[in-house]
Amino acid sequence: MLATDLVRRLGGDAVALSRTELDIRDANAVKACLLAHRPDVVVNCAAWTAVDDAESREDEALAVNGHAVEPLAGFSAKLGARFVQISTDYVFSGVADHPFEEDATTAPINAYGRTKLAGERAALENGGYVVRTAWLYGAAGPNFVHTMIRLAGERRTVDVVDDQHGQPTWTADLADQLVLLIDSRAEPGVYHGTSSGQTTWYGFAREIFTLLGADPDRVRPTSSGLFVRPATRPAYSVLGHAGWAKAGLPPIRDWRHALHAAWSQLRMD
Repeated sequence: MLATDLVRRLGGDAVALSRTELDIRDANAVKACLLAHRPDVVVNCAAWTAVDDAESREDEALAVNGHAVEPLAGFSAKLGARFVQISTDYVFSGVADHPFEEDATTAPINAYGRTKLAGERAALENGGYVVRTAWLYGAAGPNFVHTMIRLAGERRTVDVVDDQHGQPTWTADLADQLVLLIDSRAEPGVYHGTSSGQTTWYGFAREIFTLLGADPDRVRPTSSGLFVRPATRPAYSVLGHAGWAKAGLPPIRDWRHALHAAWSQLRMD
């Protein structure tokens, strides 16, 4: 989703490579690719994102999310290209009562988070940028918004967890923010690319039903304990945005405003 919106935002300036065109686990292929294209900026949108599968296949996830980032960031630095690594709220423990700032202590509670943290370290050690994001939705690809739209047409009621807090983030907004970061020449480091404000999955679902013209009371709150999954999810994934202020840049807008703006592209009629 993010790569699609980022390429659309960059237009003809972007060289977008699919998984079949470049296996980022192959350091020699990465080096050859960068030498061929000589980019000014490299944004790594590639990732193992199957969170539950990572619990039993952590080595495979680490190969993509962690080990592959070192040569990608390293070769970019040698060519003078700025490197941007997309990361996740899952590098945090999820135990908090106020937003995690960019310099907060990391403590991932699942394999996915551990592998993404390894990628962060590789990017930062090579002078790159790390942009953490969370709760992404967009027009391209499956996501929570599309699931809720589908379920609204299939079920009388939908049970959604109300004990996980986060920031729904439209990939088009994040793409714009990445371009803003790149164009600004801000200092390398960690930035949090999530919408402002916060809600729960339950609150997010109610807003989706409202936009559908459906009764939001059809969404019923429930507990994460009723949905047992291999990977533990953070209970609190709200990220602070002080890094943008330090760089003289505005944060991403409020999640609800973004959802309303995105709606015409998300609605599946």
